[in-house]
Amino acid sequence: MSDSRFYLDIHILQTVPPSCVNRDDTGTPKTAVYGGTTRARVSSQAWKRAVRDLFREGLLRSEQIGSRTKKIVALVAGQIADLAPDKDAVKLATAALEKAGLKKVTEEKGTDALFFMSREQARALAKLAVEGSNDKAAYKEAIKAAPSVDMVLFGRMVASDPSLNYDAAVQVAHSISTHAVQNEFDYFAAVDDCAPEDNAGAGHLGTVEYNSSTLYRYANVNVREVAEHLGKAETPGVVRAFAEGFIRSMPAGKQNPFANRTLPDAVYIALRSDQPVNLCGAFEKAVPASPEGFVGPSKARLVRCAQDLYESFAQAPDWALTIGSGWEALAPARPLQAALNDLEGELQRRLGNGVE
Repeated sequence: MSDSRFYLDIHILQTVPPSCVNRDDTGTPKTAVYGGTTRARVSSQAWKRAVRDLFREGLLRSEQIGSRTKKIVALVAGQIADLAPDKDAVKLATAALEKAGLKKVTEEKGTDALFFMSREQARALAKLAVEGSNDKAAYKEAIKAAPSVDMVLFGRMVASDPSLNYDAAVQVAHSISTHAVQNEFDYFAAVDDCAPEDNAGAGHLGTVEYNSSTLYRYANVNVREVAEHLGKAETPGVVRAFAEGFIRSMPAGKQNPFANRTLPDAVYIALRSDQPVNLCGAFEKAVPASPEGFVGPSKARLVRCAQDLYESFAQAPDWALTIGSGWEALAPARPLQAALNDLEGELQRRLGNGVE
């Protein structure tokens, strides 16, 4: 495997029943036109947020997870208070962030935009502030060094100071349905429990827009970039955590009225040394409705698309496995936890040999 190219591809088919997991500013489930037909769509941002939520629920240790917030003064002030309870933590934190290059930072308003900060970065800034350092270069280095795992995976963008940016090691595609969809409306009525007995009317009337779909989901991880930031020893566990989070997560939109918590129908995991390969072309022509539903035909479509691409344009993966049934023609099938164990072990083997 090439020293400069080392990618993990994750392909997922997942059926979602009536739901509204990701909606626009009008409350309408997001859609996209692909191959000339309207498809259900779930944005990459929605699914990345769902993965980060699973990180916080135990996939990663708390110290590995950063905070994306405007209230960064409070983050640094909390660390200062731990180091020096007798000092004015807010004042020192504000000054430390300004020395690091962030402008117009206040306790009340915070920053103009959300800022991603790791615990180690907040702690390093606090230490410099308590020591009374005026070395702006040291403050700058403190806010750049020791990124959190989710910062490495999903990146940090600071428009006011691009030198603080982190390029994301993970790319997540907008999920789209493999078939055409048409949004529908659920008309509902809510009863007033305290209404007079002779009042037969509803206390509230409304509608919720929804759709149902079989989604194709895709993400890739630049394993080499993760290793550059976190080291070879930590990288296999981190990549495994992302893979599990991406497979098991579900955006939280309208979960209570729809309870659409499904798991994938099939997963295809591949390690590549050429380039990431999105297999959405399998569904450029929408899968037609049939008595077989959409899952089976969609599985067959993706297998044919992958095989055609491997014969014509891209090399076959260096290593691959599948989860669930229907994709055994691409790679052996394993249960979820066994597959994740195999993935982590393969990453350890390759990185341990000095290969990135």
